[in-house]
Amino acid sequence: MEVTLKSLAEFLFQRRCLKEIVSSDSGDLSRIVSDVCIDSRLAKRGALFCCLDGTKRRGVEFAQDAAKSGAIAVIANERILNLDIPQLIVTDTKEASGLAAAYFHGLPASKLLMIGVTGTNGKSTTAYLIRSILKAGGMKCGLIGTIIYHDGTREEEADRTTPQAPLIQSLLSRMVQNGCHACVMEASSHGIEQKRIAGCLYDRAVFTNLTPEHLDYHGNMDNYFAAKKGLFERHMRGSWKVSTNIDDPYGKAIQKIFEPYALEFAIHNKSEGMISGFIIDSSIRGIDMGINLPGSLINVSLPLLGEYNAYNSLAAASTAWSLGFSPDVIKAGLESCPPVPGRLERYFVEDGPVCVIDYAHTPDALEKVASTIKPLCDGEIWLVFGHGGDRFRENRPLLGRVAASLADHIVVTMDNPRSEDPEDIALQIVDGIKSSLGNPEYRIIIDRKQAVHFALDNAKAGDVVLITGKGPERQIIFKDHTMPYSDYEALKDWCNLRGKRLL
Repeated sequence: MEVTLKSLAEFLFQRRCLKEIVSSDSGDLSRIVSDVCIDSRLAKRGALFCCLDGTKRRGVEFAQDAAKSGAIAVIANERILNLDIPQLIVTDTKEASGLAAAYFHGLPASKLLMIGVTGTNGKSTTAYLIRSILKAGGMKCGLIGTIIYHDGTREEEADRTTPQAPLIQSLLSRMVQNGCHACVMEASSHGIEQKRIAGCLYDRAVFTNLTPEHLDYHGNMDNYFAAKKGLFERHMRGSWKVSTNIDDPYGKAIQKIFEPYALEFAIHNKSEGMISGFIIDSSIRGIDMGINLPGSLINVSLPLLGEYNAYNSLAAASTAWSLGFSPDVIKAGLESCPPVPGRLERYFVEDGPVCVIDYAHTPDALEKVASTIKPLCDGEIWLVFGHGGDRFRENRPLLGRVAASLADHIVVTMDNPRSEDPEDIALQIVDGIKSSLGNPEYRIIIDRKQAVHFALDNAKAGDVVLITGKGPERQIIFKDHTMPYSDYEALKDWCNLRGKRLL
């Protein structure tokens, strides 16, 4: 269906988003919109350019560039002088860009079962588990998240957890075209607060937990929680439900605030009739757990590690149960879920250690991961990690202290140094190691591949080499360039050099 500038403007007006149209020629409004974009460099002939403000420059500064590239109109929150194309003046450019993109793509969210997953930790794994259950139940499901975007046919590496609105709507449209019945999407606090999910309404949601993260952006935990809560306040539809972890204090708060719509799940604070779980057995190869669903009990063997993945499984089971999936389908979906890239990925080395790759890059996440691995390790833990530059400096000594309390050997390396000196970042981590009560062996090896190889060379059978911070990322980011790199590829390279097989 062709979208005219007039019909799109009418849609924004109906959504109480459009204030006025600035145009010298009414005929301009009959022109066909070819795209909706927020980057003037990507504006093409017929595009509608949305003037979103960045961290350093205002969006209206790029309106002329977009016009020169062929844009037929702009969305802005103020009139722009000396601009020869129509201007749609709106109350909120962020919201308007999402609504405009949704309308341009035919309101794809209205044609899909929409499931949003939010919280600090566990979003990616929970999203993968939900998708796996839906697949087991015969429902084709797309995925938008931290690791990948999948439109039901094609997979691409994710740029960010919740992408900008035009890309979200394009992905949803492709899912519809590819025959998807549903979409499961991670909703980050940035994505919610910056209105990237404008144009999306959800049928189901998950709240995993909340721990300190992104406080440089939100300021404090109250603001961080308020951003997450916005998903349930502004973006749900119909007889919606949110599955919330009541073992987490913020998850319990969600249950109280949205009580008519909340489905509780827990491992510890459980009561009769609610969805709950218990771990039967746990090893380096996975966990066996029981899941109590209303009216039934299922036992599942999961290719996942640790209690927090038991929570992720409960979240997925709760969501699927609320949608009417049977216990047998839920069990099959959980047990057949493919490995989640960079989320406690386990690799067994022939006659050598177990290697675990994880994305953990905050003190809380590192503590959860290392605490999960420690009781499952028959030998010693070798921990390889660093920290990203230009952000969260206060976390560096905290990471060092967490590492010192749980690892036997530490190799401090680089992560994404960006504009900082990776040696300086490493020394700040070492300050935390030195100030801890633990006394682990540590060394600094800045080259990350060399650091991984050193740990693998020195670890023995029964040991675990835990590599954290980058997970599925495939590059290292410096100030003025990026370098191809993957922790998994570093492991494979070591195996090839040493004549070892991954089992």
